Amino acid sequence: MTLATIDRYDPDRVSTVGERAVVVGGSIAGLCMARVLADGFQEVVVLERDSLPDEPVTRDGAPQTAHPHVMLEAGRATLEDLFPGFCDAVLAKGGLRVDTSVDMREYNGGGYLAHPEQSFLTYCASRPLFESVVRQQAQTVDGIILRDNHQFLDYLTTDDGETVTGVRFRDETNEKSTLSADLVVDATGRTSRTPAWLSDHGYDAPSVDEVSIDVVYSTVRIERPPDDRQMILIPPDAPRTRGGALVPAEDGRWEVILQGIHGDDPPAEADQLIEFADSLPVSDIADRLRSQRWVDDGIQRYPYPASRRRRYELLEEFPDGLVVTGDAIASFNPIYGQGMSVSALDAVLLHHTLANGGLVDLAPRFFDRVADLIDNVWKIAVGSDFEFPQTTGPKPRGTVLANWYMTRLIERAHSDPVLSKAFARVTRLEEPATTLLRPYFWWRTFRPLGDSGPLSSFVDRMEDTVPFAEK
Repeated sequence: MTLATIDRYDPDRVSTVGERAVVVGGSIAGLCMARVLADGFQEVVVLERDSLPDEPVTRDGAPQTAHPHVMLEAGRATLEDLFPGFCDAVLAKGGLRVDTSVDMREYNGGGYLAHPEQSFLTYCASRPLFESVVRQQAQTVDGIILRDNHQFLDYLTTDDGETVTGVRFRDETNEKSTLSADLVVDATGRTSRTPAWLSDHGYDAPSVDEVSIDVVYSTVRIERPPDDRQMILIPPDAPRTRGGALVPAEDGRWEVILQGIHGDDPPAEADQLIEFADSLPVSDIADRLRSQRWVDDGIQRYPYPASRRRRYELLEEFPDGLVVTGDAIASFNPIYGQGMSVSALDAVLLHHTLANGGLVDLAPRFFDRVADLIDNVWKIAVGSDFEFPQTTGPKPRGTVLANWYMTRLIERAHSDPVLSKAFARVTRLEEPATTLLRPYFWWRTFRPLGDSGPLSSFVDRMEDTVPFAEK
């Protein structure tokens, strides 16, 4: 499932199904869930353990918010559907609208990808700014109540333990309290306690697929000239274990991130970090680290040991009144920037699940839908990670063949803007990865270089006559 294959959000599809829903976790995943739940519940209470001031800030409970985040098209379009005016609000707060077909240079597979012959607009800002916009817009939705400095403690259940009926929490005064609910959503991220809770209450915990990549990030912020919106992406590329990115953000800054995988950690000292950037195959990032003033001397570091997927869809029993979303189900190597978009799409899938059956057997129906979404994203991220022999964990079927094909496609995309456009639509989660296997793209990937015969001419003309999704 991707943006092209999931029906868009329609607030009129859901009628009232309950009095109160509680969402545990006030990140983008939790706030998107709150938005769709507001259509079916009289009240939606979001409990967030961190303090949430009005201005964009890095949250202590989410250290990854200190690092660059890219808003893929699937996330942007879905957030705009959920919160009309989201894009304008990002710009009003200082975010940027960037045409990545012109302003982004991606060095991948030994060369720069050709600029696609189509505009690909992307909204760039810091993760705290994205979160603050979503949070402020969520608070304008009737029925949504956001309570920060509230620490989740436990689920409430019926005597037989078969239905979750609310939550126990500690409020901002350190007092313990309870809140009843017809539905509870766990949006607490990778540290989710739901698996342990299930085990403690007689249920099976979900099995876990874990793929170890051992990536470490170092991030700094540097000054950006007002008229310069260039983005640079240099992903690790086997056997090279180093990569980096330059992402424009608000306040006249670039966010610069350098990453190393499988123990090749980027340093935490400025001079050594520049030397690390010098080791990349092109000098774009190192040049800017030398030429632009660093906004602060601090280097933020973040370790990410493994992508993790909890297989809730395989459980035979699960309590009523509870669902899990976002990173609490699946978290992916952040190099690919998929987290915010998957969280937003999760919410749309819950919206459709409520519209097609209400609360009856909600969790298993929702987990089945989400599994289809995660399958596509997991194969993109994890499949690429398995290009490195040091990567360990369950390898998706067909990974070796898929990586062989993608290596050839990316090589051809250095000079073929049609292939670079198709590749971009997949990585932006607009189209499923399987679209790249269609005959039209297969031929462009493998045809002899310089071939201008009748078959090549016919295939080239197909670009103007066949819709992308049908190629």
